Amino acid sequence: MKQRIITAIILAVITIGTVFFLPLQFFMLMLASVYLFASKEWARFVDKTGPGFVLYFYGALLALTLFMVPIDKMWGLDGINPIFSSGLIIAAGWWIIALFMVLTYPKSASIWSSSKLLKTFFGIAILIPFFWGLVAIRTINMQHDFYYGSELLMYVFLLVWASDTGGYFFGKKFGKHKLLPTVSPGKTIEGFFGGLFLGVVIAFLGIFYFDMPNDEDISFLIISIVTILVSVLGDLTESIFKRESGLKDSGNLFPGHGGILDRIDSITAAVPIFALCYLKWLH
Repeated sequence: MKQRIITAIILAVITIGTVFFLPLQFFMLMLASVYLFASKEWARFVDKTGPGFVLYFYGALLALTLFMVPIDKMWGLDGINPIFSSGLIIAAGWWIIALFMVLTYPKSASIWSSSKLLKTFFGIAILIPFFWGLVAIRTINMQHDFYYGSELLMYVFLLVWASDTGGYFFGKKFGKHKLLPTVSPGKTIEGFFGGLFLGVVIAFLGIFYFDMPNDEDISFLIISIVTILVSVLGDLTESIFKRESGLKDSGNLFPGHGGILDRIDSITAAVPIFALCYLKWLH
């Protein structure tokens, strides 16, 4: 536990520094590093023998998206570039599929478990929108307020961290009923609602912090709750891929925490969904 806490504190400090203090170019460079580490770990879900082609393919795909729509073309007079908006909608479609896969696991695994091609495309559907969702949130209103997007992005992280923390401690203290035992035996219904409760507390604080108008505060709250729920789905989705690959952790990059996918699994789902909802209804 001590090692986990120390690692978590270090990661939190690095995250805060990256979100608030790095210029956009270096922020994206840091995200690209996270993306590549995550791609390397996802490649193990696709092929246990090593990252090989999958890692290079994911790297080339990210470079292609950067080439197709440079960062200075991300925002226009009418809002975010339609290519990014469409990508976030596709990401939402993926998470609907992922929900079906989780709820019907292990039966659903018979469709995709032995297909390297499907698992490769599943990774793309998770990691590419994750990268661009982070950039989209970070750059919201950047021309008028450099730190607004940083604060919004940190808010999303706090929602996820609160949900994870509440789920862990409420589950440990009160957990008796398994949530989805075939997917993640350690998660309980009590832990799920405990995480949701703590996340909603952060959501109410967010309404006051961002000084939401009366006609937008309910929308902001709903978007935040959806983000919390989707973050749980992100965690459970990675669990079924680890289970099918026979892996306890996605990697061993962080002492006591496993791999980078183990740290960002909830955020990979939360970020693109929050970005999509916020851009559609509040921006």
